[in-house]
Amino acid sequence: MNIIERHYESLSEPHRSCVLAIRAWILDNHPDMTEEWKYSLPFFYYNKKPFCYLYRDKKTGSPYIGFNRANQIEHPMLDQGDRKKMKVLHINPHEDLPVDSLADIFEALIKLY
Repeated sequence: MNIIERHYESLSEPHRSCVLAIRAWILDNHPDMTEEWKYSLPFFYYNKKPFCYLYRDKKTGSPYIGFNRANQIEHPMLDQGDRKKMKVLHINPHEDLPVDSLADIFEALIKLY
């Protein structure tokens, strides 16, 4: 197992299943994305540029997707918080993935690259 696979395996359920579903959605729907281990977390690159990463909220433990350059787009499900260039999409691990919103966000961001 590589470091990324070990990271996913170290997560407890239902978070593990949730982030693995997100990962699968990203890689299945965007074959031009590459996954790398950067900043001690799984990071996805588009055209060799940082695009998004998978992490979990330190307070709630719930997973989220952090999007690079998302400060340049508007989407009602994205939360900027105190971040300057990033916005995050919080994911409820007990619900279905918001694939329509994911597709909208990815489409808007890919246009920036």
